[in-house]
Amino acid sequence: MTALLTIIVLVFITVAIWQMVKIFDLASANNENAQVANYKDNKLNAYLMLGFLAFIYVITIVCFVLWGDLPLMSNSASEHGPGLDNLMIISMILIFVVQTITQFLLHYFAYKYKGEKGRKALYYADNDKLEFIWTIIPVVVLAGLIIYGLFTWSDIMNVEQDDDTVVVELYAQQFNWKARYAGDDNVLGEANVRLINLDNANILGLDESDPNAQDDIITTELHLPVGKQVIFKMRSQDVLHSAYMPHFRAQMNCVPGMITQFAFTPTITTAQMRQNPDMIDKVARINKIRAGNKVEIEARGQDVRYEFDYLLLCNKICGKSHYNMQMKIIVETEEEYNAWLKEQKTFKNSLVQN
Repeated sequence: MTALLTIIVLVFITVAIWQMVKIFDLASANNENAQVANYKDNKLNAYLMLGFLAFIYVITIVCFVLWGDLPLMSNSASEHGPGLDNLMIISMILIFVVQTITQFLLHYFAYKYKGEKGRKALYYADNDKLEFIWTIIPVVVLAGLIIYGLFTWSDIMNVEQDDDTVVVELYAQQFNWKARYAGDDNVLGEANVRLINLDNANILGLDESDPNAQDDIITTELHLPVGKQVIFKMRSQDVLHSAYMPHFRAQMNCVPGMITQFAFTPTITTAQMRQNPDMIDKVARINKIRAGNKVEIEARGQDVRYEFDYLLLCNKICGKSHYNMQMKIIVETEEEYNAWLKEQKTFKNSLVQN
């Protein structure tokens, strides 16, 4: 692959140098010997247009065959994921079809109407019918996509919280995440970064006098019960972050000084996703690469063998360690989730008494 890219780059450099030489020749020529395109030049450029059209089609097909992930979107693990994937697939297919047709017309007409001796261009002042067609079709298509997108967005964002909803706060800071669970009362306690007190381990700035904060649970690993709606309240301590959970098709900015919200229902446990054939193949490819870099990986104190896990990532460049700002997500059965939750310390029991 590297060799192919190198060859392509060299070809483009060669073409660029050739074009620059022609430009310099034209700039240095006087009016008597100025270059004027003749039929031979027009014919050559016309065939080059067809050649370039064939080139971009061949490259597209090669990319689909070698690196195309068909279906285009797969392995979503949230209830709203398939709907969002469908919107994305429809958009990409429409763009691909339009691009294919327009590129063909552009290059074909450049060939068909190349300059020839005795041929005169036909001047068209306007054509109301043609202009109506190429205006109304994009308007209808784009309006359909926008309306579909609005309905999809509304279904995702307009959620109602009930007694069975799990409430979790995602707390972002350079360069790590913390999760805070609402506890038995299912209500998050009040918090403010001004209340952070490292001396007594109040690392998220919870209001120690708030009764709702006493049973809150702070963790460095995000556990979610499968099949239950989870509402995330998001805060940032320092700069703009973005909570991105790719397999759940979820992303929301974490903004200092305000609380943002996103909700979804996990549908596939971590154990089930690990048994997905696509994921098994992906993990095998990753482990093959890691085996070839065994010495370097072990030198960093990391396990050579990779195992799939859902991840919460930061999707806004937030500093020098942005690339490593992530937290593991474990989706499990409700019984496993409840058992894990009971093992965690509540906020009031985690404070250091001075």
